[in-house]
Amino acid sequence: MPDLVDAVPARALAVYAHPDDPEVSCGGTLARWAAGGAEVHVVVVGRGDKGSSDPSADPPALAERRAAEVTAAAKVLGVASHYLLGIPDGEIENTMALREQLVRLVREVRPDAVVCPDPTAVFFGTRYFNHRDHRELGWATLDAVAPAAANPHYFPDAGAAHQVSSVYLSGTLEPDAWVDISGVVDRKAEALMCHESQLGEPGEWLRQVVRQRAEEGGRRAGVAYAEGFRLLRLVD
Repeated sequence: MPDLVDAVPARALAVYAHPDDPEVSCGGTLARWAAGGAEVHVVVVGRGDKGSSDPSADPPALAERRAAEVTAAAKVLGVASHYLLGIPDGEIENTMALREQLVRLVREVRPDAVVCPDPTAVFFGTRYFNHRDHRELGWATLDAVAPAAANPHYFPDAGAAHQVSSVYLSGTLEPDAWVDISGVVDRKAEALMCHESQLGEPGEWLRQVVRQRAEEGGRRAGVAYAEGFRLLRLVD
């Protein structure tokens, strides 16, 4: 039987590499949690400056536009706050400096649940392999959550230690937990529509794509629409 997770965390922190990643990866889950009373926070680590294949695109202008899109999408999802760390695309590394920034955010927000990419998911069939920024950011987030954020001897100047209860890994090849997003699937689509720099002119086609993908998850979870995760329970 699929593990359908109905519990809504009191606080959640989603950490992703690029401006549209949270909406693509877990937008329905964040919207459901926010609607259920959770205090949801989003961290976008990358600047979004390379999110175009147009050689004439101006990277600083693109980054500014994408930052505005993050703000708009956050409002649609109902998140409490969002953070932009501004690391150039393609330059995200699992460094001590990034881990310290993430530990500081974990200790500031004090989330029960952290959501981030599964860094072990690399090859998706024969036509796609996972972006290096996603992999590096996934490992950095896991390293920041445990043991660093929970141990006062790691980064002692980054705030009081905090133990995260659970980690939801999105984009995983091994989903073992599902969140029913049937009531918020359209909100996920609306949040994605905010990222016009990546989608061009969004329309009904995008809503249909979002529903189709969520429907695939729903069939595995036994509900209409769902998002799947690899769930790590750090605290019983």
